[in-house]
Amino acid sequence: MNNDKEKSLSISIEERRTSAWDMFATWVGANANNGTWYIGGVLAACGFVAAMNVLVFSSALSYIFLSLIGFIGYKTGVSTMGISRASFGIRGSFLPSLINFTQFIGWTAVNTFIAATSVSYLLHDLVGLPLFGNPGGNTGMFLGIAVMSILHIISIASGSRSVQLIERIGIILVFIFVFWESIIVFKTVSLDQIAAWHVPSKFKMNIGAAIDTVAAFNLAWVTAGADFTRFTKKKSSATVMPFVGALIGVLWFAFIGLVATISIAVSSGAYDPNNSDPSAIASKLGLGIIALLVIILTSMTANAVNLMAAGSALSNVFPRLSLKVSLWIVAVLATIVTFIPMIMGSFLDAFTVFLDYIGMVLGPIISIVIVDFYILKKKEYKVNELTKQNGLYWYRGGINWTAIITWVIGAVFFFVWQKVDFLNLTVGATFIDMLLSAVLYFALMKFSKKGRD
Repeated sequence: MNNDKEKSLSISIEERRTSAWDMFATWVGANANNGTWYIGGVLAACGFVAAMNVLVFSSALSYIFLSLIGFIGYKTGVSTMGISRASFGIRGSFLPSLINFTQFIGWTAVNTFIAATSVSYLLHDLVGLPLFGNPGGNTGMFLGIAVMSILHIISIASGSRSVQLIERIGIILVFIFVFWESIIVFKTVSLDQIAAWHVPSKFKMNIGAAIDTVAAFNLAWVTAGADFTRFTKKKSSATVMPFVGALIGVLWFAFIGLVATISIAVSSGAYDPNNSDPSAIASKLGLGIIALLVIILTSMTANAVNLMAAGSALSNVFPRLSLKVSLWIVAVLATIVTFIPMIMGSFLDAFTVFLDYIGMVLGPIISIVIVDFYILKKKEYKVNELTKQNGLYWYRGGINWTAIITWVIGAVFFFVWQKVDFLNLTVGATFIDMLLSAVLYFALMKFSKKGRD
């Protein structure tokens, strides 16, 4: 591993051009999107009050970790997956990188599918094409996925600079749309009616399951934190702005998805979890073509962040790939993955499986990275050692097996604990599993150090 690679891992001072406003806009835009709206609609199965409590608790706790990772990016100038070399080992970091790569490809596909549904609604309204789910409805979805893929390529054409531009423009239009939709929703149904609505027992979602669902959604952003905060000039821009921006974005848009879904249930007298789809909601509320266009735009703002994170992860595994080439690769792969829900036949089922995967694999990674930097390494990483073979972060053959073992145990325990009734009914498995992984990694690292001594 030569010196050129060492220089490319950390950015220069001149490249730190992201302001506090840009960072705020990036993280609001990351969550002000179709996926967040859909999450809010899914949480309607808890009832309004319980869903809001879960949203605030699980989101705020998740984004504390985003701030912690954000600070590491600010201090080192290295992407999140580059940072993971210090805890997992230079070669061991390929594991979290591949996981990050797959999950952000997945999120891109989720948002693309929802936006493509909006395109199909547009085509239905404009030229009469059948809606997805009806005979002949696949044509509109194919065209929608093609349109969104082209828009995503445009959004990443110039790397981080084009992502920044998309977020600046998108956040203004998103704010206008959210205000507009809020007015329409509460003209249809009052907040008192929404709060008093009761979920049909067969659709009821347990609190623990809801916490895990929101945690999986939010923690996905944590492993992208340093990819953006490393471009900031100030500590507050890397820590406070991601927390505030992401929290506002998720609470605001999930709230809209929640109340819109419940309002349809109240007004129609029937509740269907599949009605959480933003395009279906916009259509049922009579929001018109402009709403569908904004849904498409929000997909661009969110997926610009998703694609950047996936591209950074791919670049960590294959350092010879430039970020721009990595972005093109992940854009193409995300387009292919977008067709999976069409094959499965149910977007909600595919989405649920995807969230379970994220919850299982991401929590332990985040715990390991945070414990390693803040506790074991005392907030100090030697950046020039992150690329050195046989250097400080080489461990055994480039892999820190303690981190790998901790991750495996954490993933297995999540899978087991998610099925425990008590956790499913109360606090969920995600944060308990993260705590276990943190304690386990700390103990094993201390034990292995004593063994070497």
